[in-house]
Amino acid sequence: MMFHDRTDAALRLARDLRQYDFHDPVVLGIPRGGVLTAAVLARELGAEGEVALVRKLRAPAQPELAIGAIAEDGEVHVSAFAEQVGADEESLAREKQERLGELEQRSRMFREIRPRAALAGRSIILTDDGIATGSTMLAAIDVVRASSPRDLTVAIPVAPPDRIGRIRDRVDRVVCLATPEGFAAIGIHYEEFDQVSDEEACEALREAAAVKAGE
Repeated sequence: MMFHDRTDAALRLARDLRQYDFHDPVVLGIPRGGVLTAAVLARELGAEGEVALVRKLRAPAQPELAIGAIAEDGEVHVSAFAEQVGADEESLAREKQERLGELEQRSRMFREIRPRAALAGRSIILTDDGIATGSTMLAAIDVVRASSPRDLTVAIPVAPPDRIGRIRDRVDRVVCLATPEGFAAIGIHYEEFDQVSDEEACEALREAAAVKAGE
C-alpha cells in the first residue's frame, strides 16, 4: 500500500476508526511526523489533539538504530537486544540524559501551545506516521497506560507485522492499514515523506487545538 503523504494516510485511518465508539477521545501524536497525523485524525473524529512526548534511545555508534525510548516523565523502555549492539549501563545512562534534555525542550515548546491533557477515563488514540522498531511506540503505550485511560487504540498507517503483534498484546485495539512482509523503512510507503520540522509540528498542534476550541 502506498500513501501520498501523511494527510492521505491519516484520512484513510480516520475512515477505519469511525466504526468504533470512542468516549471523549484524545488523539496523541508522537513527534514530529505523528503530530501531523494526529491533527488530521483529531479533526476528522471530533477529538482532542495532543502530543505524546517520547524520544528514541540510540545505539552506540549507530544513531539511526533505536534500542529503546524515553518518555516525557522520564520513564524508559529498553529493547532486549540493547546489549548486543554495545549498549552498557554507562552509555545508556548518558543517552537517557541527553534524550531527556531534548524532551524537556520539546515539552516547553509544545506545552505553551497545548497544556498536557487529562487522559484518565477517556478513549486514547495513539498514532505516528509509521512504526519501524516499535520502541518509541511501546514507551508511549506504557506512559498512556499509567494515566488510566478508558481504552487505548494504536492507529498506524504502516508497520512491520512482527512489531504490530507485540503492540497488539499491550493495547485494546490496533488499526494498521499496511503490514508488508520484508518491511524496510516507513518512508518507502509514502510518495511524499519530507522531514517534519518543530515549526510544522507546532502549527499542526495549534490547528488541532483551534478546531476543538471552536466546537
